[in-house]
Amino acid sequence: MSTDTVGQAATGTVPHRRRQQVRVRILTLTGVAVLLVTTYLFTDVTGSWDYVVQLRARKLAAMLLVAVAVATATVLFQTVTENRILTPAIMGLDSLYLLIQTVVVYLFGASALVATEPTLQWTVEIVVMVLFATALFRWIFTGAGRSIHLLVLVGVLFGVLFRSVTHLLQRMIDPAEFAVLQDAFFASFSVQPQLLGLSAATITLATVGLLLIGRQVDVLGLGRAHAIGLGVHHRQLVAAVFALVAVLVAVSTALVGPITFLGLIVANLAYHLIGSHLHRHTVPAAILLAVIFLVGGHLLLERIFDLGTVLAVVIEFVGGIFFIILVTRKGAR
Repeated sequence: MSTDTVGQAATGTVPHRRRQQVRVRILTLTGVAVLLVTTYLFTDVTGSWDYVVQLRARKLAAMLLVAVAVATATVLFQTVTENRILTPAIMGLDSLYLLIQTVVVYLFGASALVATEPTLQWTVEIVVMVLFATALFRWIFTGAGRSIHLLVLVGVLFGVLFRSVTHLLQRMIDPAEFAVLQDAFFASFSVQPQLLGLSAATITLATVGLLLIGRQVDVLGLGRAHAIGLGVHHRQLVAAVFALVAVLVAVSTALVGPITFLGLIVANLAYHLIGSHLHRHTVPAAILLAVIFLVGGHLLLERIFDLGTVLAVVIEFVGGIFFIILVTRKGAR
């Protein structure tokens, strides 16, 4: 890594021409996102205008919240792990979410899952996922090795364990109840209105936390040795970033369900399009790309192709192919 790059990360500056290019590209992404949002809200309205727009606005709000949470969490996670083919899903939080749903149905029946008050269910899911992530971090990162890569590896193993237990319990569930449980396996943006306010407040607090440590996170992206050499308290900063990632992923997952590959796609596209290492550039670009993917995807599936396919299924399919491409390219270097 060049001395200029280290200096720019430490001071948070980029050359004037590059800064102008970044601004133009972010403004372009913003324009595309606004156009798609406007099109989604106000076109092809049949029936009661107020009812349709209100329904769409609620769904749009869920998409915007998920875009902010997933994109931000993925960029931060890749910075901490120094690896652009990893996503927070590798820590097993998505698998833990599915395990929670399955355990509830197995112990109390599908009626309990449907009848549970949405706010209570949302709160319990977030608390369990954040507590798991925090306990995992304290267990691994307070040891002698203090390796973020060991943390990721243990997270992968827990994810496999959660999936194995989930599949075992699902085999013992009544088929009729399993049909109800199946809805939790895929992300759905038709959410309860009260959950939008809670999710928005939590994501806003996490975003404020990111703004407070933004410049230090830029330096963290240079690697542990460079960050320590530039005066960053590496362990404390990694703990703060990991906590933000855990909260954002937990909120997104509890709100709409698991979306494994969305963050991987938008984060890597943001790196490619923006060409900046500063998080104040890459994070907004990734968020705008996530909005474009989610809103544009719903427009394509619902308005143009008139398909009932869940968008999350398409994202997982495209994301899986994208992941394979990234791995093969990385391995070929």
